[in-house]
Amino acid sequence: MFKRALQKYAKHSYFLAIGLFYSQFASSADINLVLEDQHGQKLSGAVVELINASTHSASKTLPLAVMDQVHKQFLPELLVVQQGQQVNFPNSDNIRHHVYSFSQAKPFQLRLYSGQPKEPITFDQQGVVVLGCNIHDSMVGYIYVASSESVYKSDKKGLISLTLNTLPAQVSVWHPLQTAPLENKKIITINSQKQLLVTVNTSSPAPRNTFGSKFKAGND
Repeated sequence: MFKRALQKYAKHSYFLAIGLFYSQFASSADINLVLEDQHGQKLSGAVVELINASTHSASKTLPLAVMDQVHKQFLPELLVVQQGQQVNFPNSDNIRHHVYSFSQAKPFQLRLYSGQPKEPITFDQQGVVVLGCNIHDSMVGYIYVASSESVYKSDKKGLISLTLNTLPAQVSVWHPLQTAPLENKKIITINSQKQLLVTVNTSSPAPRNTFGSKFKAGND
């Protein structure tokens, strides 16, 4: 009798484990986000970050990221890094640059230099860092410092594909040309596995030949 009860318990535990496995599997979802501006144009270069996702381990070594300067432009214009990651700022032009930022997330200066700076810059606070050149005011770049590993950037078709382990889930959406203040992020709740259209109001980039509000403290 005891043996029969033990077999029944083992069988019940087996089916319970299988049920939990498939329940967990079924909760994961592949989601496609389509980013558009207010005119219905696909929006590349939008950054989507999963809220409350796991952060990278302090013991994990992050690769050195690169923000180059080519033809009086930052390259790439938008760089996405992890919190605590280092960024190198080589100057590939044949003229000198003076890179700086007033952003709250990382105020810094790399005074007039050519070639390689002395050392990379560590971006240890999450947020948006707006870059400028004190010599060439038309140079503007952005570094998005993510607090989680689950961060994505939309492609030329405005598309982002992400896998979520549970639903509902919340993500933040940010774009360098958004009409909202640069420190703001749009919060979206994903409730289903359907393709989700996300609209971000943007403005055309204004000519940048003087110091503008993008460089003022608080635009992080």
